[in-house]
Amino acid sequence: MSFQKFSAKIDNYLSLVKFSHTIFALPFALLGFSLATIHNSSSLSWKLLVLVLLCMLFARNAAMSFNRWADRDIDEVNPRTATREIPARVIGQGSALAFSIINAVFFVIATWFINPLCFYLSPIALIVILGYSLTKRFTALSHFILGLGLALAPTGAYLAVTGRFDWIPVIISFSVLCWVSGFDIIYSLQDDEFDKEYQLRSMPVMLGRKRALFLSLVLHFITAILLIVAGVIGDFKTIYWIGLGIFSILLFYQHTIVKYNDLRRVNMAFFTLNGIASIVFALFAITDLIL
Repeated sequence: MSFQKFSAKIDNYLSLVKFSHTIFALPFALLGFSLATIHNSSSLSWKLLVLVLLCMLFARNAAMSFNRWADRDIDEVNPRTATREIPARVIGQGSALAFSIINAVFFVIATWFINPLCFYLSPIALIVILGYSLTKRFTALSHFILGLGLALAPTGAYLAVTGRFDWIPVIISFSVLCWVSGFDIIYSLQDDEFDKEYQLRSMPVMLGRKRALFLSLVLHFITAILLIVAGVIGDFKTIYWIGLGIFSILLFYQHTIVKYNDLRRVNMAFFTLNGIASIVFALFAITDLIL
């Protein structure tokens, strides 16, 4: 295989798993890792950090490729998703499933080298992140399952360092659950008519666009409240609160640019604003911890 063909194949798989979307959960995983290391006065373990990053990589790859495999028939008939790798025949459905299984196995192996608790909990994590792909066929709560999947990142990273649970990472995880569920509801507005026709479940289908957007706003309000609680309990200082202020502004700004009858800027709200928000908040919070 030539280098060009190999490079193109890598690009196809990166596109399949939407590698760029790693910016949603990865900053919070790094925050959980930093919180555990600094609050427990542990020395920085580069080996452990690499293992946590590998777990993030393998888990996301497994979840996203399984999602594309599970939705292959739906994606093929949806004009918005018909150009994705499997319906476009860029990647075979068998290859996508095999890629998911391989990454799931590597994820479990990586947790084995972290600590026993992470290893024992790894099947539960896989059930959540893989099971999400099937939920919209029978429940409108699928947004919250996705949120739960990404919410595992900060607590999982904390467990990797300490081997025990603690209130602050758990509260941050609940904030991630609400944050992700809220912006996923906004993203799903694009497919509400398609979902109705094919009997798929979502909050916009169940509640209508107006009420779904209001629910998303409520979830983002709860996100901000939970991060305030985490900041108070964790005794964070000025830099954390500045970061939370910027995060909250970006969080609520997306609700001013997406309307129930105007979805032109959904992608900007979904990816750009939330991506920037997660990076900024984690950067400020980690800096606050270090200083």
